[in-house]
Amino acid sequence: MRVLISGAGIAGSTLAYWLARYGMQPTLVEKAPRLRTGGYVIDFWGAGFEIADRMGLLPEITLKRYKVQELRVVNRAGKTISRFPFAAFDRLTHGRFITLPRSELAASIFGLLKGNVETIFGDSVSRIDQSDEGVHVAFESGMERDFDLVVGADGLHSRVREIVFGPENRFERYLGCKVAAFEVAGYKPRDELIYVLYTKVHQQVGRFTMRGDRTLFLFTFADEQAAGPCDLASQKSLLRKRFGNSGWECPQILDALDSANDFYFDRISQIRMDEQEGLWTRGRVTLVGDAASCVSLLAGQGTALAMVAAYTLAGELHRVNRNYAQAFARHQALFGPFVREKQKGALRFADFFAPKSKSSLFLRNQIMRLLDFPWIADLAIGRDIADKIPLPEY
Repeated sequence: MRVLISGAGIAGSTLAYWLARYGMQPTLVEKAPRLRTGGYVIDFWGAGFEIADRMGLLPEITLKRYKVQELRVVNRAGKTISRFPFAAFDRLTHGRFITLPRSELAASIFGLLKGNVETIFGDSVSRIDQSDEGVHVAFESGMERDFDLVVGADGLHSRVREIVFGPENRFERYLGCKVAAFEVAGYKPRDELIYVLYTKVHQQVGRFTMRGDRTLFLFTFADEQAAGPCDLASQKSLLRKRFGNSGWECPQILDALDSANDFYFDRISQIRMDEQEGLWTRGRVTLVGDAASCVSLLAGQGTALAMVAAYTLAGELHRVNRNYAQAFARHQALFGPFVREKQKGALRFADFFAPKSKSSLFLRNQIMRLLDFPWIADLAIGRDIADKIPLPEY
């Protein structure tokens, strides 16, 4: 079975790994000229952690981990006003919890594919024509190929979803926030293994020290308008406008923006597709990861969910002797209810990233102080930490 996977990120590479392992013939196409870098640091646990274990990735990604000690909230003067010990996550996940850069996890997964999976960089899908026999795909480069199936694993702004299912605005639920992230070298001060947050009403900036004398910054801010600037200069200008007079280290951080090599900017949204219309499937084409069911940055678990979705999709194709229609239906029945609960849970964390009022901000900080008590942590975040999905052995 020849399967074209659009997108060489977490979902696409994980899917390619399992399809190849089951004897199928995946091809990855990625519009970027090389594997993507930059982005932000993620916390990785739950069912996705189990998938990584089954792939033999834990030794490698454990070496790449950051053993974060605490999340620290500071005021305008840099004084600590609240903190949350990361040991609570270790306890709630029984030690199966890793913090690492998203791009490094993606690189580890992609590294498993060498020699086993055809990969095309610097190209993307431009047309998809289905028939009873298969799928004819045209690419932006002018190349044309035939496949048995096509999987869109190309993220929130999926090109495959647009071609086959319709325009993005049919499925996107904008959550009222924007996000930006970048890294710079040589920034001072450094608080090793501490994630420092400075939060005001409607906005937040985080600072985290990385290896190699690098520092990661993550900005989130409320914005009623879903549309945002598309070019790099305008995106940086908007960031300066929103945070330039905010206090703390913001002016210094924004001065460092010009030296950033990688700059990430996007809106924070979820993808909600109608189950009555087939959810993520049209004939021989299906979607996986953020392209199908983005939970958003607010969930803190999009990477792990992408791996679970890819694992179950590949497994169901293998289980039903590659009867794709039956496999797609089984995958959606297993993963659909699970990811919809995760999307609902993400909405409860909106006030953490961009509090709507001073009272919301005050309440968040008070709750963080109380999370040092195990029973309170279990009550406050235990429900959202748990992954209630059976992972079949295919």
